[in-house]
Amino acid sequence: MTVSVEPTSVEAGEAESTQALRPHAEDAFAHELAALAAQDDRPRPARWKLSPWAVATYLLGGTLPDGTVITPKYVGPRRLVEVAVTTLATDRALLLLGVPGTAKTWVSEHLAAAVSGDSTLLVQGTAGTPEEAIRYGWNYAQLLAHGPSRDALVPSPVMRAMAEGMTARVEELTRIPADVQDTLITILSEKTLPIPELGQEVQAVRGFNLIATANDRDRGVNDLSSALRRRFNTVVLPLPESVEAEVDIVSRRVDQIGRSLDLPAAPDGIDEIRRVVTVFRELRDGITADGRTKLKSPSGTLSTAEAISVVTNGLALAAHFGDGVLRSGDVAAGILGAVVRDPAADRVVWQEYLEAVVRERDGWTDFYRSCREVSA
Repeated sequence: MTVSVEPTSVEAGEAESTQALRPHAEDAFAHELAALAAQDDRPRPARWKLSPWAVATYLLGGTLPDGTVITPKYVGPRRLVEVAVTTLATDRALLLLGVPGTAKTWVSEHLAAAVSGDSTLLVQGTAGTPEEAIRYGWNYAQLLAHGPSRDALVPSPVMRAMAEGMTARVEELTRIPADVQDTLITILSEKTLPIPELGQEVQAVRGFNLIATANDRDRGVNDLSSALRRRFNTVVLPLPESVEAEVDIVSRRVDQIGRSLDLPAAPDGIDEIRRVVTVFRELRDGITADGRTKLKSPSGTLSTAEAISVVTNGLALAAHFGDGVLRSGDVAAGILGAVVRDPAADRVVWQEYLEAVVRERDGWTDFYRSCREVSA
């Protein structure tokens, strides 16, 4: 006789709590990567999990011969993705450059996942990033007990990528101090990492490369030296070309994030998404969509990423404190927070936009009233 034992509430809760809030790309899209690998008969560079063609298909989306649908990870010019993928197949590193919110981190993660099957070899750039984060550190207990040795050495993600022929990532490269940035010069030009304490070096094996992201719009950035910049092929990721393209991007990401947070789908939310995107684009560009009215731009970037955040927060409000339908009142406060970063100057810009544009726009009365309420 077979006896089935149901998990207790405690066990079920523990299992649920172990689910990652945001799985790595190679885990979240494992089925797509596996499907591509199974049908990918094109040449693959050394230690690549997929061919360059399959990597581009993974990012841009498509339908495989067996009917498997590959969802788009990036909505933008195909040629930019092809150039980025081709760069990684050479001995040149890749620099993804663009204003905040143009999906640089998102693209770098998915490129690393498709090329190496591992997007976690990551150095997060900040003003306090030390040289050890790029080169290597030491286990000081081992160091004091036995002196310098390979056992006492703690490899950085870049060092591991070199030794294993993987793709490393450096996020926000221009936030790293200039002298620490230049640690990459020898790694990228000579493909070696000296360890003078041991009289040794780590040589990069075939398959190693590096993806860095950077922007020059935020405060606290450090310009790249000309010597370091020459080691990169630079791909500039632009803002979405049209309202429709940006609405599509926001809708896709909000749907993905909503499912990961167990939020209900908002089938009627497309109108509010379009309004959020329109507001952000007009204030960002300093002119209305019809080209008739010039506008003052606020101090914030009003990026696509911020639009995604505003809509996701609105969806959570609608789910937990409303009837599940995304409405103007659910996104108004988020828009205000995104636009008014400088309480003095940005508030004036926002009020002028509300009265001169939103108030006069057909079909936007409810949106105008909601924004007025939260702005009061």
